[in-house]
Amino acid sequence: MADRVYPAAKPNPPPAAAAASGNGGAPASFPAPKSQMYQRPIYRPQAPAKRRRGRSCRCSFCCCFCWALLVVILLALLAAVAGGAFYLLYRPQRPSFTVSSVRLASLNLTSSATAPVLTDAITLTVTARNPNKKIVYLYGDFTLSAATAANALPLGSATVPGFAHAAGNTTVLTATIASDAATVDPSASADVKKSGGFSVVLDADTSAGARVGSLKTKKIGIQVHCEGIKVTPPPPPPPPPAPRKAKGGKNGTVALAPAPAPSDADATTSATVSTAAHSCKVRVRVKIWKWTF
Repeated sequence: MADRVYPAAKPNPPPAAAAASGNGGAPASFPAPKSQMYQRPIYRPQAPAKRRRGRSCRCSFCCCFCWALLVVILLALLAAVAGGAFYLLYRPQRPSFTVSSVRLASLNLTSSATAPVLTDAITLTVTARNPNKKIVYLYGDFTLSAATAANALPLGSATVPGFAHAAGNTTVLTATIASDAATVDPSASADVKKSGGFSVVLDADTSAGARVGSLKTKKIGIQVHCEGIKVTPPPPPPPPPAPRKAKGGKNGTVALAPAPAPSDADATTSATVSTAAHSCKVRVRVKIWKWTF
């Protein structure tokens, strides 16, 4: 019996040929296109997530502001309570100042048209009262100044020592405000040339503090302002009397008799004293850097 001969098996076509045969017999390209190749995704590192710091900062600021506002309100309430208690216990009142008398003792103004020279002296009495029952005022030195009310022509200055003003006490201050040969403005010098007197303004600058028991406050600047005060210049001295002629002797000579001695009323010229009381205003002066209010 003859051996059966089988045909040799055909090898399998490559994948590209099989794909070409499946596409209608078109030749497959090698290597495979990029669309058919496996592409590994590109690693792109992610940026770290941003923390929300803006919101947290705003919350912290709001909390700090609320706490600070609460502290300020509490301090204001405590100060108001303490001030109310102090007022109910001590009933504080401002001191009062009154110009009791003022006199223009002398006044001399030269008749120069460009630079007149003024010499004057004003004597005054000021009465200070402390109406409080438990508060003592502590005053520094007083600097007194006077000027005309119309054009603020300076009339001089003076200094009065400070003192401790006891509770319920009345103190009388006397001073003489003088100006010695001071050159003044010609346009303002017309104030003192008026007949019948002129009005003056008096200012007293000092520093004042308070003492209640053993507690003392810091001194602050104050100004005592007095206005509406009228002064009258002293009358000019009378001219000296002329010598009288005496009858001559036998030879016909004429002798001059001595002039009569002036009486005390003629020799003394006194200025008018203003005794009307003038109340003064007490102002608190606040100094901020170079400016004083």
